[in-house]
Amino acid sequence: MKSVALYGGSFNPPHAAHQLLALYVLETQAVDELWFVPAFVHAFDKPLAPFDDRLAMCERAVAALGPRAKVSAIEREVGGKSRTLITVRRLQAEQPDLRLSLVIGADLVGEIDGWYGAEELRQLVSLIVVGRQGADPGAASPLAVAPLAMPEISSTRIRNALAAGESIEGLVPRAVLTYIYERGLYGARLPSHDER
Repeated sequence: MKSVALYGGSFNPPHAAHQLLALYVLETQAVDELWFVPAFVHAFDKPLAPFDDRLAMCERAVAALGPRAKVSAIEREVGGKSRTLITVRRLQAEQPDLRLSLVIGADLVGEIDGWYGAEELRQLVSLIVVGRQGADPGAASPLAVAPLAMPEISSTRIRNALAAGESIEGLVPRAVLTYIYERGLYGARLPSHDER
């Protein structure tokens, strides 16, 4: 059995905290690989950059993490709104030799019971909960939280900064930053010569 940690999200765009969390899981948890799994369509209809762009940015983000970090396009294959349980079922049907775990931030612990098919999902995967600055999963939570808090970087903050013409240097991997500017995503524009 190969142990794979699934790290799902919108990745709109992927940023430095996503990279740090992935490296942390790869280096501290008993997993063989970690897969970024970008959502195809947001479950709550939030607008996202095109899937192919988010997939390409994830590929650029994981390149720095070595061969144990990968990107899966499974949610495009499944189609429709992203539901973690449906994705897990599909992966297990296609690759029954996988032992899957799910990486989530501490800020999501309180939401799990409201997820589609939460009870079945808990039976199919183990959870790896990683701390996030400003998030408290609550003392009553039965889930162990890794003793680390990721930097307070959000994709929303990055998109807002780009739309306002502000710098996002240091918030996203260099390869992702280049891709965003090349594609003009999120209203980004290359700084003029005078602004450099």
